[in-house]
Amino acid sequence: MSESDNVRQAYDKANQFTQRVLTDLRESELPQTIGRDLKDTYAFFLDEETRQNLATKGHVTRSAYSFLYLLKSLFLKLAPTRRLLLLLGVVVSLTGIPDEAIQVVFGLLTVMFVLGLELKDKLIATDELAEGRSVQVALMPAKSPEIAGWEIFLFTAPANDVGGDLVDYLQIVPEKLSLSLGDVAGKGLPAALMMAKLQATIRAISPLSSSLSEMGTRLNQIVCRDGLPSRFASLVQLEIDANSGHVRLLNAGHLPPLIVRADKVEVLERGSPAIGLSPKMEFSEQHVDLEQDDLLIVYSDGVTEARNSIGRFYSDERLLDLADDLRGKTARQAGDEIIDSVRQFVRGAPPHDDLSIILARRIADTPNDREDYSKH
Repeated sequence: MSESDNVRQAYDKANQFTQRVLTDLRESELPQTIGRDLKDTYAFFLDEETRQNLATKGHVTRSAYSFLYLLKSLFLKLAPTRRLLLLLGVVVSLTGIPDEAIQVVFGLLTVMFVLGLELKDKLIATDELAEGRSVQVALMPAKSPEIAGWEIFLFTAPANDVGGDLVDYLQIVPEKLSLSLGDVAGKGLPAALMMAKLQATIRAISPLSSSLSEMGTRLNQIVCRDGLPSRFASLVQLEIDANSGHVRLLNAGHLPPLIVRADKVEVLERGSPAIGLSPKMEFSEQHVDLEQDDLLIVYSDGVTEARNSIGRFYSDERLLDLADDLRGKTARQAGDEIIDSVRQFVRGAPPHDDLSIILARRIADTPNDREDYSKH
């Protein structure tokens, strides 16, 4: 390769890099992103007591103290060896070497080395979370289930790389469908691991339980026996029959489901305590009947507690207002409207919790299927 080719290749690479930076600047919402990152950094590195303390101070004093507290917290979160390297880089940058150029370069290289180590750890953790996310996606239903006389729509979106919400279904027998929507306390990897255990346990014990109350009791005992003391989960478990509007429902500490009827939106009872609080808890089964075109909505708090950039919640009232407009929509149309409404409300703000919904709409019976099921 000639020298001119080398120069041209170097120029092309530099041009590609410049174009990439310019594209990032054009496509990014720089002021909003910086502001959001500053808020997230402030919330991550400063505990609640420190933030309340700073709130009582004047603007200038608060800014100065916030900066110092952030530096201190960042420094203490580093591993001991990296703390020493960073401290060495800072000290050398300020004093210690007569030659100022060497002093600045040595200090900068030391700081960059520590940053590189931290970035390496982050990239490794990100790759591992991506693998965990692929496993979690594989455990989730690939599509919504089908059962005669019903339209079913399932959706879940994690707030982070992995989520703590459970959305699943199980065809117990051809004419009976079991649906689960659970919300594990907390977020991230610990919640995702407990969610996977919860899903596996529900799948194992559901076909063997004579009622949802019995299933809730057995599930609770297993979670209390095998889980962490501080971990619990809310759960709505549904059982629906083909060509029947009768629904059996277990609500274990979860938000009350909604039923959009022809003339009103009905809010169901909250029901039993959450799963995993105590092995002695009792669970009760609810029964509801849906007429044709009635819509049952089960949702996680990632819907009603979704927050926009100024910290306002989507709220129960907003969901109830929206539910009143879902009358006559298919389960998928109604689900899409809920998801779009939440996304428009948050307007690009980072999600604070996993968002999950199950919608079940009663439709006309299918005579042929009813005849087939009667043979079982």
